[in-house]
Amino acid sequence: MKEKSSEEVRLDKWLWAARFYKTRSLARDMIEGGKVHYNGQRSKPSKLVELEAELTLRQGNDERTVIVTGLSDKRGPAEVAQQLYRETAASIEKREKTALARKMNALTMPHPDRRPDKKERRDLLKFKLSGDE
Repeated sequence: MKEKSSEEVRLDKWLWAARFYKTRSLARDMIEGGKVHYNGQRSKPSKLVELEAELTLRQGNDERTVIVTGLSDKRGPAEVAQQLYRETAASIEKREKTALARKMNALTMPHPDRRPDKKERRDLLKFKLSGDE
C-alpha cells in the first residue's frame, strides 16, 4: 500500500480543510464550475496544492485571493484552518469596497415591510402594462 506524504493534498480536500466550503463535493463542484482558480488558471479538483500558491475564490458576491501557507487534509477548528492561508491586502480592500457598495445600495433601495397582496399585485401589473403603450 502506497503511503501518502504530508506534502500532497488535493485542491478540493484543501479547500474543505481550510473551511472555504462545507463539504468536499461542494468544493469539487466550485472548482469544476470555474469559481476557483489556482495560480490564475482553472484547474481540476485533483490538482495537488503547493505552498505559496495563489488561489482566487468566488463565493457569492465576494472574490478573495489567498496565498497557501500550510497544507492539511484534515478539517479542524476554524483557528487552525485560518493558519493554512493568508488573504492578500488587495483582496481584503476589494472585498471591503464591494461590501460597502452593497450596504449603500441597500440603504438607497429599501425593501417594503411586507409582500404585496393579490389586489396590489394586480394593480402593479396593470400599471406596468399600461406604461408600454
